[in-house]
Amino acid sequence: MAVASARALVVVAGTARSRAARKSVPRDSLFYGPDRPKFLGPFTKAPSYLNGEYPGDYGWDTSGLSADPETFASLRETEVIHARWALLGALGILLPEYLAQSGFNVGSLGAVWFKDQAQILTPEGFNYLGTHNNVPALTTWVQLALLGQAEAFRLAGEAPGIAGGRDAIYPGGPFDPLGLGDDPENLAELKVKELKNGRLAMVANAGFFVQALVTKESPLQNLSAHLKDASVNNVFAYTANFA
Repeated sequence: MAVASARALVVVAGTARSRAARKSVPRDSLFYGPDRPKFLGPFTKAPSYLNGEYPGDYGWDTSGLSADPETFASLRETEVIHARWALLGALGILLPEYLAQSGFNVGSLGAVWFKDQAQILTPEGFNYLGTHNNVPALTTWVQLALLGQAEAFRLAGEAPGIAGGRDAIYPGGPFDPLGLGDDPENLAELKVKELKNGRLAMVANAGFFVQALVTKESPLQNLSAHLKDASVNNVFAYTANFA
């Protein structure tokens, strides 16, 4: 009995120490530094300039595009911006069609994404939420004005930064009304999550484009057909078109 009790105390103490150790390790250490996950796990031979300093670094640069620090900084900024556009694009492709299929009156927005803009050329015009108007044209000018101002701030390096600093990619200030970047540890984790989801969204958008060219249908139409008969409606069904 005494031996069993002693073993139990050792197990409890060990568990407490392991929990304390996990708490003492910052969350961002899971995504940064030499012990971060890598694209080939323990078999990855990351170049010396990819040391886990930046978010989304998995030690993969077979072409050496990040060897030059200035080129790396430029490509990193470009990737983050494209990732954000891809996230918005994927949402804009899927959500309107999903709402239309769910019974919401979204007007012309219920058409498949690559046919939406063609509604402007029809005699009825663009039906926005059940109303025929020039909302697309107005939205375009508003986007140009707002995006133009944001891009001007970014290029000039004058966007209000987090904690008084200046960062063209993560400006903070009025561009962070929820205060998500107030905690540096939380911001470090959010940077990784944004980039990982953005990379997935870029791949998804590329898939949407290929689907539209090959099947002439939207992603939800392809998904519905696949779920009805997966053995017939799949990627191999279209390979004969390229034979």
